[in-house]
Amino acid sequence: MADESNTADDTIIIKKYANRRLYNTKSSSYITLDDLAKMTRNGVDFQVLDAKTGSDITHSILTQIIMDEESQGEQHMLPVSFLRQLIGMYGNSMQAMMPSYLEASMETFRANQAKLQETFSASVGPQAFAKLAENNIAMFEAATRAFMPKPGEEKPADADASDDDLDALKAQMAAMQAKLDKLGE
Repeated sequence: MADESNTADDTIIIKKYANRRLYNTKSSSYITLDDLAKMTRNGVDFQVLDAKTGSDITHSILTQIIMDEESQGEQHMLPVSFLRQLIGMYGNSMQAMMPSYLEASMETFRANQAKLQETFSASVGPQAFAKLAENNIAMFEAATRAFMPKPGEEKPADADASDDDLDALKAQMAAMQAKLDKLGE
């Protein structure tokens, strides 16, 4: 007889006995639904077989885990309206399309979640704060040098050019303010 503990794709076989006990054939130990939920969250692939008949009951066990999670938590993941719509799809001509649609929707959601976490980590990670602090310090130092030269320090040669630029910006600001005042009347 072939080893049932691992199939070709390393799927762990879990046997469910009549006494409702679940047996992990890979670790040779009894486990609980909570253990199966943790395995699922960790991405461990498993298949649950009825120990007596050998039939695959993975779907019903996963559904049972979802129901346990929904009944334990304060915050439900599946809203009542969604559950009603889902139940309404049973027996509907679109029922055959729902599994692939829901699976594709979940994959899209997970991909978007991963991208969001990646973007958030890149923009708010420890390097981002260090870079932001460096930029802030550099801007502060530049502003300090521009507006408050140290005593005895001469103006740089290009200070006249920057004064001209500052005068031009002031003139533009005044013109914009005049236009805004005109619009406000």
